[in-house]
Amino acid sequence: MSKLNEAKQLLADLGVPDQYNSDLMRYAFLALLDMADTSSWDEATNEKLMRLHDIFGYIQDTFDKTYAENSRETLRKRVVKVFEQAHIALRNIDDPSRPTNSGKTNYSISNEALAVIQSYATPDYKTALEEFKNNFVTLSEQYAKRRDLHKIPLIIDGKEFILSSGSHNQLQVDIINEFAPRFAHGAKLLYIGDTADKYIYVDTETLESIGIPISEDDKLQLPDVVLYDAEKNWLYLVEAVTTHGPIDQKRINDLEIMFQDCPAYKIYVTAFPDRATFRKYAVDIAWETEVWLSVDPDHMIHFNGDKFMGPYKD
Repeated sequence: MSKLNEAKQLLADLGVPDQYNSDLMRYAFLALLDMADTSSWDEATNEKLMRLHDIFGYIQDTFDKTYAENSRETLRKRVVKVFEQAHIALRNIDDPSRPTNSGKTNYSISNEALAVIQSYATPDYKTALEEFKNNFVTLSEQYAKRRDLHKIPLIIDGKEFILSSGSHNQLQVDIINEFAPRFAHGAKLLYIGDTADKYIYVDTETLESIGIPISEDDKLQLPDVVLYDAEKNWLYLVEAVTTHGPIDQKRINDLEIMFQDCPAYKIYVTAFPDRATFRKYAVDIAWETEVWLSVDPDHMIHFNGDKFMGPYKD
């Protein structure tokens, strides 16, 4: 029996449903175990931490099997995600706080699954498999606690929300906890996204009341944080920038179209975690917008295009 067929049986024994037990999954399984077709199961290892790109590369180099680049989402959603849910593999054991969407995200076989895999086709296999299955609930709780340890809490109107870990979500929390009290005092939070849950909080009722009806497509275009000061009729549109661009003129044009029926005065703010990140994107920032740095929360930078130089006049 070839390793691919044996992998199919092993994955089925470990609890992977038939509809996910594809050739791609079996190749990825062997890649994560650092195995070739000539390897024996007791040689399996979980020492390699592999990104999706690394898995594809291993499959091509070791099995001479090439998958198209558009197979990346299939590998992510129908292979490694299933591995995680079945406790066969773990994500980012080297840095559990790494953002979900990081290019450094990696996967490795869990120690519990490895013990079963290394015993395959031996007298100890049945016992090892039963122990793995008996511990499934315990493992679920254990891994859930491990993930939750690095999540970011956020209190909104007295209710706690939990955002996935990562610098982008931490910056969003800083915008609400540090920027808003200083520069948008009294403003109400209308929207905040999350890298794992795009629409973690949306005040649809208030958005609609100020002329911003929200559809699913609209949510995809909203800035990272939206705040509204009803007394001043000011709408704060804040982008949290860690790895993608700031509010440039094109972004303003798109948002002006999106909010064309909203009579509120719009304030565009690009938030950065620090000066180094700000410097990377400074050239793209649109005039007449604001910049806020989380590292210096008491200060704002105004990109003023009308009054480039001259004394301030009240």
